[in-house]
Amino acid sequence: MLQAYFRNLSGKCISVPAKDKNNESAIILQKTFLMQRIILIFICLLFVMNNRAQTVTDYDGNVYSVIVIGSQAWLKENLKTTHYRNGVVIPHIPGGANWASLTSGARCYYDNDSSSYDSVYGVLYNWFTVNNSNGLCPEGWHVPTDGEWTVAENFLGGSGIAGGAMKEAGTLHWLSPNAGATNSSGFTGLPGGMLSTTYAFQYIRENGLWWTSTLQPPAYAWGRYFYYMNTGVERDPVPKTIALSIRCIRDPGVGLNESGHSGVRIYPNPVKKYLSVNLAPYTKASFSVHDISGKSSLTGMVSNSANGLDLEGLAPGIYLITLTGDSWTVTEKISKE
Repeated sequence: MLQAYFRNLSGKCISVPAKDKNNESAIILQKTFLMQRIILIFICLLFVMNNRAQTVTDYDGNVYSVIVIGSQAWLKENLKTTHYRNGVVIPHIPGGANWASLTSGARCYYDNDSSSYDSVYGVLYNWFTVNNSNGLCPEGWHVPTDGEWTVAENFLGGSGIAGGAMKEAGTLHWLSPNAGATNSSGFTGLPGGMLSTTYAFQYIRENGLWWTSTLQPPAYAWGRYFYYMNTGVERDPVPKTIALSIRCIRDPGVGLNESGHSGVRIYPNPVKKYLSVNLAPYTKASFSVHDISGKSSLTGMVSNSANGLDLEGLAPGIYLITLTGDSWTVTEKISKE
């Protein structure tokens, strides 16, 4: 090590380590790397806590987690409620041939066995529960349209592969091979089967099948299903009198954050240039945009009167945007095209 020599007040010569520029550079690099790691860990923890805090409770008290697919928020579990959102009971009618003549809302459980199937796969409903003025999903949520399903599929690469990203991975609930299942979207689709067109229960562990709210007149509505043998999302018209699972999607313009506040909305997602931010009922917030390595790409303030955030300078990729108000924080994943 380099030494610098000085005389102290008594005249004695003493040595003092001189600055080593190489060591200084190494220390600066280490500090920079450490700071990036700390930022990344903080953002990841904030993102995880925010997602954990995003839960929704139905009339019965069932609690559902919330996951984000592009610009959409979905419930992570199949609906289990036995009531419409206003407290009106959904009639429990054991599955069988009598369902063929139903023209109003009804529910049942696979094999008419709630104790074995309800807690994992949820309730099976006919389409008349979907189209009921009492409202089926919790407040601020609805049964997705055919078009909203398509938006999710396209965000995940198209209907040919989106099922793999939306199926629960492994064979705990799905039959082997559960082809291509990664659950990278967090949707955690389960094979809850159906009350079929013969009004017999079929396809448990083979297919997950869900209603949309979109009619295919006169006697059908569009449905979606996943299959254990491929990665696709199939789209078929389904008789309104059979029973399928239901997932709920958040109403447009309604947001959630870790403090439970609603109204904050970030769109469009994916984004090409300008990212719009609706803070209602709030007026302003600070924002930060980080790439997935934790590197800060953009910071500043945003208000409801602003025209949006200009992201044109960002390279295409995945980013986390965090909005922070006086007593709330929202973190969402965005895709820059």
